[in-house]
Amino acid sequence: IFMQVKNKHYIKKGQAYVITPNHSSYLDIVILYQTFTQYFVFMGKKELAHVPVFNIFFKKMNITVDRKSNMSGKRAMDRCAEELDKGHSVVVFPEGTISRNVPELLPFKNGAFKLAIEKQLPVIPITFFTNYKILEMAGLFSGKAGPGLAKAVIHEPIPTIGMTEKDLVPLRDKVFTIINNELLAYERR
Repeated sequence: IFMQVKNKHYIKKGQAYVITPNHSSYLDIVILYQTFTQYFVFMGKKELAHVPVFNIFFKKMNITVDRKSNMSGKRAMDRCAEELDKGHSVVVFPEGTISRNVPELLPFKNGAFKLAIEKQLPVIPITFFTNYKILEMAGLFSGKAGPGLAKAVIHEPIPTIGMTEKDLVPLRDKVFTIINNELLAYERR
């Protein structure tokens, strides 16, 4: 797998971000680890802690959430806030899962944007274009996989300084629009 990631210069060393990529494949996780050189954590479904290969790093370095439990979601968001307070970036896939119709986006959930506003930290949208073609959604070991070029764009950070809860939905919708427009433009090529 080769990677083509545009706009890495937007990532400033020593700055914590709430990173909000679209989620098209399990490959997204691997590509993010290859893209960001500074320490960060993922918020991801608890099932990943039991998947071979992913479980090696996921249990110790990331924040798991049981998507069926509101209490687990609250605890996970609290842990994300703690990591941001330590100066670590946090990756939250705002769709919450991989769409069955990739590259079509699912509606974004509010959590990542609420977190960014509460902590007054910038949001970095990321668009993944081709990961789902390289590693299918069916699963790590059950879908088709093959060589390819993993393409991604890191978008300009969106500052949240001065934003309040009333800005949450417009921020969420802005990030959705940025990623969706990029996907639509790519698919038309």
